[in-house]
Amino acid sequence: MKKVEAIIRKSKFDDVKTALHDVEVNFFSYWDVTGVGNEKQGHVYRGISYSTSEIQRRYLSIVISDEFVERTVEAIIKSGATGNVGDGKVFVLPVEDAFRIRTGENGNTSLN
Repeated sequence: MKKVEAIIRKSKFDDVKTALHDVEVNFFSYWDVTGVGNEKQGHVYRGISYSTSEIQRRYLSIVISDEFVERTVEAIIKSGATGNVGDGKVFVLPVEDAFRIRTGENGNTSLN
């Protein structure tokens, strides 16, 4: 099992959510987060200067079986990309075990 963590643009969340459902990843958690990025210059939109060093993002947390890792990461990258600085990051971490509280099942069976 793996845990996929992704930090994406809030504006791309619906696209990423749809892409995840398309590859049969139907359960994940998400939070609105603020982060500090590498870009130091600001942008001007309609005469107002905006700092891009602190940006609103959405953080996704997905625990999946190993056979879903590649398609999950590809779905996030393809649907979350704009081609601009600040599109986000994807991290893949090992998960030792998972348990379904209701039934006590563990391992991959607890994920379905």
